[in-house]
Amino acid sequence: MERARAALADEAGFRFVQREITRPAGAGGEDHIAVTPGQFAARRGDGAYALSWEAHGLGYGIPADVAEDIAAGRVVVANISRARIAEAAAKFPILVLEITAPADVLAGRLAARGRESAEDIAARLRREVALPDGVAVVRVMNDRSPEDGTADVLAALRAALSRARAPAGQS
Repeated sequence: MERARAALADEAGFRFVQREITRPAGAGGEDHIAVTPGQFAARRGDGAYALSWEAHGLGYGIPADVAEDIAAGRVVVANISRARIAEAAAKFPILVLEITAPADVLAGRLAARGRESAEDIAARLRREVALPDGVAVVRVMNDRSPEDGTADVLAALRAALSRARAPAGQS
């Protein structure tokens, strides 16, 4: 996704959401806005999030202002929990961009991040959360070169922008 974000930086119509996470800023992984558990709870209570959830002992929030971008016809790219997809679909028109890879490739990538134990990684790979019925899904198999994976993601995002900008009834 970082490669896609960089490739689309100068193209109008896209917003890549920076999540708020109750994880320290220097903990590695994605570029996020670090919040304390108290800040997260307060912001959640104040309606600062369009979507929020807790997983893996952390709180995650998607800022409420994404609604303005969506209403303006922008494609908002946000990494959310599979368990929140139905909630997102009830609030917004969504397209799930499922970026995946074979289990052995995923295990290696998760291990390389260094944030989870081998047992945690195995449990994560065993956990399956089905996507809700009726949600549009584009699946990108990310088991080739980073360039190939990025090209597939860019094609999906640009197609989503074309659909978002199409006059009603012409998508």
